[in-house]
Amino acid sequence: MDPSGTQAVVDWLMDGARSTPLAQEVLSEICQRLTACGLPLWRAVVFVRTLHPQIVGRRFVWRPDTRTVVTDGSFDLLDRDVFRNSPMTYVTTTGKAFRRRLADADCPLDYPILHDLRAEGITDYVVSPLRFTNGEVHFASWSTLQPGGFTDAEIASLDAIIIPLTRVAEIRAMHRVANVLLSTYVGQNAGQRVLAGQIRRGHTEEIHAAIWLSDMRGFTKLADRLPPQALVDLLNRYFDCQVPPILEHGGEVLKFMGDGLLAIFPIGEAAAPVCAQAFAAAFAARANVAAMHGANDETDVRFGLALHVGDVLYGNIGSGNRLDFTTIGPAVNLAARLEKLAGQLGRSIVASQEFANHCGDAFAPIGRFAVAGFAEQQTAFGLHDEAGAMQAGS
Repeated sequence: MDPSGTQAVVDWLMDGARSTPLAQEVLSEICQRLTACGLPLWRAVVFVRTLHPQIVGRRFVWRPDTRTVVTDGSFDLLDRDVFRNSPMTYVTTTGKAFRRRLADADCPLDYPILHDLRAEGITDYVVSPLRFTNGEVHFASWSTLQPGGFTDAEIASLDAIIIPLTRVAEIRAMHRVANVLLSTYVGQNAGQRVLAGQIRRGHTEEIHAAIWLSDMRGFTKLADRLPPQALVDLLNRYFDCQVPPILEHGGEVLKFMGDGLLAIFPIGEAAAPVCAQAFAAAFAARANVAAMHGANDETDVRFGLALHVGDVLYGNIGSGNRLDFTTIGPAVNLAARLEKLAGQLGRSIVASQEFANHCGDAFAPIGRFAVAGFAEQQTAFGLHDEAGAMQAGS
């Protein structure tokens, strides 16, 4: 093992591993450099917990034949016996390193995974704690097929890179958490803009977009009848009917307002393809909501949606250091009025003339209606299969 090669890896990590913008490339580069210096790595694993609504952490696995493969761990991982009763849990709980020289006949096989590793032909297994500055402990593991296991010099090389690797892992994890949280709470595009520095109040730009504004019919009555947790569960299922189709068709969810949802589909050069995508998302969402209906009439929900096209102000609005990244403008106001009109007409989807103009014969005119806040009556358009809808209160 060449000590100068290990020092080069340490220096590269201390410089931030800047030549590898992707997290998985960091582990690949480390392992390639170490093996080039003579360290007989067979597999390396780094696991870093994260702050994400659906995954507990990310697992990076390097092998010479596959480079680094990244997988996300779901929250049920923490409840699996194979994880709870493992060297990894021991390291993250105690903060202490773990080593088993499996080549030794008397090596204690005190965790089930050690039997599997020995069966693979692994002769030495080391798990190193990655101690973040906030007190969290993550881990990296190293294994070899070398007869007799790692030498003392090779273990020293692995120990030497742990602290700089930890700092790089923490910095990359912090960036990822910031990105995930902003995407989760304000949307992917808005989150990227915030991370890029658009955080000053009043920092807005005018964009052309298709606007989606929906709500649940009869939500107030449901809120009076259902226990709080049942109501929350129902809302989550209801939003699950809408958000995936919106995202799959290029839209961005900006805001949840109780039972309401505001989303936009930004328009570049041509409006028609974007409106077609927004309409496809609306059609899918309507079908998803309809599929929620079951035997329990008390929890059956009805869906109301307005679709419009117009210019909106997109950016930071709020007070002091409490801001919201959202859209405002007359176009959003008209969408809100049309959404209320959809309830009054007993329609699930209502579109403005500006939106319907880009959708061929998908919509038919319903009539002209007085709309609060607008001097002129507005023409509303509806779906052909809802032409027989009876007027009903919202």
